[in-house]
Amino acid sequence: MGGMADQRGRVLLADPRGYCAGVDRAVVAVERALEIHGAPVYVRKQIVHNKHVVATLERRGAVFVDETDEVPEGSVVVFSAHGVSPAVHEEAAARQLRTIDATCPLVTKVHQEAKRFARDDYDILLIGHRGHEEVEGTSGEAPSHIQLVDGPDDVASVQVRDPERVVWLSQTTLSVDETLATVDQLRNRFPGLQSPPSDDICYATQNRQQAVKQMAPACDLVIVVGSTNSSNSVRLVEVALEAGARASHLVDYAAEIDPAWLEGVSTVGVTSGASVPEVLVSEVLDWLGERGYADVETVKAAEERLVFALPHELRRAEKAARPTS
Repeated sequence: MGGMADQRGRVLLADPRGYCAGVDRAVVAVERALEIHGAPVYVRKQIVHNKHVVATLERRGAVFVDETDEVPEGSVVVFSAHGVSPAVHEEAAARQLRTIDATCPLVTKVHQEAKRFARDDYDILLIGHRGHEEVEGTSGEAPSHIQLVDGPDDVASVQVRDPERVVWLSQTTLSVDETLATVDQLRNRFPGLQSPPSDDICYATQNRQQAVKQMAPACDLVIVVGSTNSSNSVRLVEVALEAGARASHLVDYAAEIDPAWLEGVSTVGVTSGASVPEVLVSEVLDWLGERGYADVETVKAAEERLVFALPHELRRAEKAARPTS
């Protein structure tokens, strides 16, 4: 590489950023399934919401489909990290598909809460983004009990049968602050509203937002690496602007950064969504370094050590594949 450009400014690098435990587990699940079963391995929906990850797995023999009926009978299918409704499990069983469920355990937890409150005949107000796969999966656990609340604007139209038997749950990847604002408005209408037994917005979403909040006030620009269909990544852009960054943009790759964004910028914040491989962040840091932003300082908001075991279907298959000698 040629000499560094003259120094124009510095980079603040958010920590934590990038892969969470549920994403890592889901991506490894597809890789393992390909090793054990050979290509093709079918995946219902994008395994995680990241262009680069999906393209990389496609090259290795993963075939991404929208619905289970596109999967040939008897084939191996992986369910994405965002989870699926019971109806999808039933369709897969009817087609005799060999399923590997890569649903994030923290999404499964919300499914269990939904089932429990539905059994107790609560009206469940699910806060989340209409059309997002995670919300579709959770809603499918108890469609007659669950209604979607897509942000504060939806609150006025909510109808419940008994205001004393109502609970809110949420998608795992929302803005913490906006969700609390929605809950406040719901509680104004329904003072008896119950909360989930533990946070539905997951540790990784909270930590990545917290790191951005700490760094944003000092930033002229925050670059979030992530895909446009990634809920948690889009939230990081919103959180950055909310917390005082002068500008913020979402990019899949370094090549998507517009050099014009750097005009008059002395501090650039960099972070990445929970489905983003670190190599994409490294490329952004290289790109910035070549343009005078070589000085990188980490802003640390939390320590993450959580790791999830692989889906049990793969643990069984690996045991069976191990030589007995």
